[in-house]
Amino acid sequence: MASCDPATMENGNKSCNKELANRIGLTNMASASSSLRKRSDIALLSKVKHPVLKQILANLQEVVLGTKLAIFFLSIPIAIAAKHFKFGRPCVFVLSLLGLTPLAERLSFLTEQIAFYTGATVGGLINATCGNATELIIALIALYQGKIEVVKCSLLGSILSNLLLVLGTSLLSGGLANLNEEQKYDRKQADVNSSLMLLALLCQMLPLMFKFADTKRSTGTTGAQILHLSRASSIIMLLCYVVYLFFQLKTHRHLFEAQQDDGESNEVSKDEQPMVIGFPSAVAWLVGMTVIIALLSDYIVDTIEAVSESWGLSVSFISIILLPIVGNACEHTSAVLFSLKNKLDITLGVALGSSTQIAMFVLPVNVVVGWIIGTNMDLSYNILETGSLFFAVLLTTFVLQDGTSHYLKGLVLVLCYFVIGSFFFLSSTPLHQTNAVIGVETSAKGVIEA
Repeated sequence: MASCDPATMENGNKSCNKELANRIGLTNMASASSSLRKRSDIALLSKVKHPVLKQILANLQEVVLGTKLAIFFLSIPIAIAAKHFKFGRPCVFVLSLLGLTPLAERLSFLTEQIAFYTGATVGGLINATCGNATELIIALIALYQGKIEVVKCSLLGSILSNLLLVLGTSLLSGGLANLNEEQKYDRKQADVNSSLMLLALLCQMLPLMFKFADTKRSTGTTGAQILHLSRASSIIMLLCYVVYLFFQLKTHRHLFEAQQDDGESNEVSKDEQPMVIGFPSAVAWLVGMTVIIALLSDYIVDTIEAVSESWGLSVSFISIILLPIVGNACEHTSAVLFSLKNKLDITLGVALGSSTQIAMFVLPVNVVVGWIIGTNMDLSYNILETGSLFFAVLLTTFVLQDGTSHYLKGLVLVLCYFVIGSFFFLSSTPLHQTNAVIGVETSAKGVIEA
């Protein structure tokens, strides 16, 4: 039997496609993004004779036009032009958000292409790192500009959106589409992610509890103490995330791999080829799209305060509700589509996996990066934000405890998200508010009023 090397893969050997796809062991999060891809028509390039031009056009067809969200790529040059010619900031904000939608899905596609060449371990690490690259880049840019509240709120919003909105609508739509049969899933993956989310919740609740505990003792809590506690917790969370990656990619990889029967595997093999572009091309496209994501993210962070004033919405509502809804549009669509097909294991991998990555990796990374650049980023949220996260994690854990699903569970999660969203819609967060600044004492009264 011929070996399945990358050259054989690109020539369309279907058996090699399947073998190499199994070799890299892509997780449910990575598998879900394929639902938004469309097969390219090779016949369109058959008349192109020049090999270099043909390769360039083939890459453009696969990377730019190989997604059902390709229409949103038009928003990118329009957003850049709007910024250059100084159009209204709300216009730049909306166009930048729309431009990020296909970029997030294409980033996932490119990391998978690279994974075919690098093997299971490196490929899994790339997918795990870039799974929420959009949220990470937006947070890092906001952190660099000193907008700590935007960082905290956007990451909190991503967690709430994945746990309640993405998972809730998926269970609701899947339950309605499969009324005559009970939807089941493997509890093992859900239990692992729920445990990690509870650990992340504890680390984010500790600064708030520490404030109240010191207030009861009348000793007073300084911002420096909260900052030290946050940094220590972040290091522990990152170490735990490294162990989680080893658990996911090595010792218990079978818990996170997408499960398919033979008929589904044949269908996937027929409709799409896992490897479609070469390694150098994938790396070049990945770097280029990362730069574009950073550019659009800078536009979003730069205009968010002007949008808040223009639309009459608080920065917290825009960061916690609007940004995550657009940023998670790709994951949201994929999760719903797989739920409709009664593939809840992949749906849970999308929603819970993304929430775990943000809580255990993206958030503590921002704390550590802030430490390095001299920005006082901490894990201190106010009592209402912490309470929203607490009930979101608690409710999700209860919903997923029995290994079965129906539409009522999804409805409860969605309604919970709307209740939380209505609160942030009515709240008003000062533009330059910070929860913990070194040398500033915080009282219990200040925490409640925040």
